[in-house]
Amino acid sequence: MALRRNGLASEVVGFGRSSQNLEKAVEIGAIDRFEATIREACVGAEIVVIAASLGATASILREVGAYVTDGSIITDVGSVKGSVVRDARLILGAKFDIFVPGHPIAGNEKSGAEAAIPDLFKDHKVILTPTSDTRIEAVNQIEKLWTELGSEVFKMSVESHDRALAMTSHLPHLLAYNVMNTLLRQDDSQLLLEFSAGGFRDFTRIASSNPELWADILLMNKENIVKFCGEYKNSLNSLTLALEASDRQRIIETFSSAKKARDSQLIVDKKR
Repeated sequence: MALRRNGLASEVVGFGRSSQNLEKAVEIGAIDRFEATIREACVGAEIVVIAASLGATASILREVGAYVTDGSIITDVGSVKGSVVRDARLILGAKFDIFVPGHPIAGNEKSGAEAAIPDLFKDHKVILTPTSDTRIEAVNQIEKLWTELGSEVFKMSVESHDRALAMTSHLPHLLAYNVMNTLLRQDDSQLLLEFSAGGFRDFTRIASSNPELWADILLMNKENIVKFCGEYKNSLNSLTLALEASDRQRIIETFSSAKKARDSQLIVDKKR
């Protein structure tokens, strides 16, 4: 939708699992048309963007790699890059050099064409994780695309990306799902939900995200997430002990440290 509204593509062709969703995408102006197969969708494509669950990415790469022509570029928007890059290298073979791994740090808990937001990427970060084998001209083209959509593009290693996202995105989603389920296990869960305050709603908002999508993300980045889960459990145990001991000063120090860091980040957000 952003590409079309900014005049950056002469035509956007869609492919997906749901014809109903694709018809809605045409209706709202996200795509010009859609095709019944990946092969047909790839005909004449200069850039192919894979926007699917990580569990489906390998099979899509296999088809896209078979049908894209010389001069095309393949990119993706997956939240984990290690598994995607490994699959792409194995599947694409000689065409691996036209694959530019990418991840826009933007989105919300809703999915489907109806949830499309034309200015979603404006003033948000996009991370590209090209390898030493990736064509420079392909990287430059994808960077230009995101920049023209109003994004700030960063390049980093696959490993650095997956570690950063495990802490700042993947762990928070895991915690939000778990907090929601902890409430639901209570005998008076409906009463608790009825009186839930804004803080609870804000914190658990991302538990409305697609479960299949997030199961794949967590499994594909499990080493980093398991490590951070361990560190989180240690921190939670320490805070629990402080509560049991009525150690008010320790609690204040823990909260103050978090508040200082969070307030500092809010200042950065406002500047951007």
